[in-house]
Amino acid sequence: MSSPATAPTDPHPHSGEALRARYGERYRWLLLMAVMMGTVASVMSSTVVNVAIPGLSHQFGLGQERAQWVTSGFMVAMTVSMLTTPWLLARFGYRATYAGCMWLLLTGGLVGGFAETFNLVLAARVAEGLAAGVVQPIPAIIIMRAFQPNEQGRAIGLFTMGVVLAPALGPSIGGILVDWFGWRSIFFMVAPFCLLSLWLGRRYVPTTAPGGAIANRSESLDWVGLVLGTVGTLSLLDGLVSVRTESPLYAASLLACAALCFSAFVWWQARRARVGQAPLMNLRLFGWRPFAMGSLVAAIYGTALFGSTYLLPVYMQMGLGLSASKVGSVMLPAGLVLAGTIAVISRWADRLPANFLVSTGLAILALSFALMVTIGPHASLWLLMAYSTVGRIGLGFILPSLNLGAMRGLENDLITQASSVINFLRMLGGAAGVSLCGIVLEWRLAAYGASLTSGENVPARLAAFNEVFLMLAALCALAMLAARYLGSHSRTP
Repeated sequence: MSSPATAPTDPHPHSGEALRARYGERYRWLLLMAVMMGTVASVMSSTVVNVAIPGLSHQFGLGQERAQWVTSGFMVAMTVSMLTTPWLLARFGYRATYAGCMWLLLTGGLVGGFAETFNLVLAARVAEGLAAGVVQPIPAIIIMRAFQPNEQGRAIGLFTMGVVLAPALGPSIGGILVDWFGWRSIFFMVAPFCLLSLWLGRRYVPTTAPGGAIANRSESLDWVGLVLGTVGTLSLLDGLVSVRTESPLYAASLLACAALCFSAFVWWQARRARVGQAPLMNLRLFGWRPFAMGSLVAAIYGTALFGSTYLLPVYMQMGLGLSASKVGSVMLPAGLVLAGTIAVISRWADRLPANFLVSTGLAILALSFALMVTIGPHASLWLLMAYSTVGRIGLGFILPSLNLGAMRGLENDLITQASSVINFLRMLGGAAGVSLCGIVLEWRLAAYGASLTSGENVPARLAAFNEVFLMLAALCALAMLAARYLGSHSRTP
């Protein structure tokens, strides 16, 4: 989106200019509400399945490392597809891209719910991940283009507060559905949100591309870059899993392949930019120090956030022996506190330095992971709720501030790419975080002679979980070093 002074005119009745003229000043808020609903659907599909992993494992006789791909497969697809968002918006416009993603997300949910084999469940999750990845950078693009700088904190706060209600309410509702109707019901949860998103999108999402231009169907996708990014991501995750399940040589070869693919990806992006072709990732972004440091924070933060999102339900069910519905009841208050924290912090984001807010949030998040180590096998639900809530308060400081701190000051033509890239790096860290938590957990369980499937040796099992929580706390502390530079507004040499 862009202002009337800079956007080219488009006679189409559903262009950004036409919709703005029809709805007036409130249009940008209506547009934000429409894309928020689609993002809620995509976020819910990414988080709610975690409470169904034990049921899936039992249904298909899966080991821990294979069941983990229900989450990892979604995140790999979501991570890679984020890089295509700028191209899809330029070629097809906001509305067609958004509607296509919602239909794909709806189809994935229905296919996953009716699937009779694990491979079909995994394929459905990949389809959902592809749709979710394209949708998630869109709101930040709209906020940075359609809202004034003094409104952006409030806009991103309102949007984020709405989105976080999905992971807040999702596990609670999902836990009840799993206990009552089984794991299949989890996949059907996304359907009403997708249908509502399609209706809102038809009313408020414009047909135009970013900047108000008519979509350019002749724009070509960087397929070489996309293949390199996909192979690199898959090799990285499979290599991390293979560290514990395969021979050292096999794992090392996969990790070397990942490093080679990512190096080739960077070279290829630089080459396309030199010859005047649109890259998937514009490397000019990293010349802006706040963006470069924000990207590093996003990658580390994603590792801790998504790793813990995977780990906590498994810890509560297989470590502490809680039912899926009790896990949901523990996580619900923390999610509601997160929404309230965002409502407060988003108003500060327009006035206080981003480095202060993000560093504070990372410190609180690290504290919450450290507190989990003190939980014993007979800890009360209230204590679990309290420690989970501490972590969500930390997230409330980070979520409204990180993107604004990284993207403010960028050239206008780089905003679409910036949103895509920072989300890609956050999700790449997240996908690695899920695998990393699974690997370290399996490693420490083996070291203690414990197992997730056996009811014996509970102290050893909890000790293994505790060491993973300490690892996540250390990662948050590491991210604080890069977060110091988010308040800077100077370019790197």
